[in-house]
Amino acid sequence: MEHVVLVNENNKILGTASKLETHNNDTPLHRGFSLFLFNKEGELLLQQRSAKKKTWPFVWSNSCCGHPALDESSIDAAKRRLNFELGITKTKIFEIIPDFRYKVELNGIIENEICPILIGFTDQKPMINKDEANDIRWVSWDKFVEDVKKNPDVYSPWCILEVEKLKNNKKFLSLW
Repeated sequence: MEHVVLVNENNKILGTASKLETHNNDTPLHRGFSLFLFNKEGELLLQQRSAKKKTWPFVWSNSCCGHPALDESSIDAAKRRLNFELGITKTKIFEIIPDFRYKVELNGIIENEICPILIGFTDQKPMINKDEANDIRWVSWDKFVEDVKKNPDVYSPWCILEVEKLKNNKKFLSLW
């Protein structure tokens, strides 16, 4: 059973709880991560969430999201989830915004996370775990930013918020 790390507003650990039982209409604040993965052509990997997902099934989102385990860094958690969800094992990952915080709700399910925004690079071809992702596609960053603005209902709410944080972020832009 997967667990989430419960934290207070200062990101101090309060304990752990079951991931499935935690995500409900009163989701406590917990740690997450969100990764935007790029290939050598500079394209961003987007993931359409699986129908089996409790939160936002079939919605397009950034490359990989998840929850670090107790005593696991966000970068290590991202590498673990990338391997599990997309079969990707060779990446360079950078933490761009360490303290991003969001709270969103859909159909009575709340996401409530301190969620570092990570950027990664790979030259591997993804292999989809259908329990995690329904589909994937590579897109240019500029087209993605434009599409998020035109079609926000297609994307996860955290992805939309994170794009706003990244698009003018000097650390992110310096990686290009």
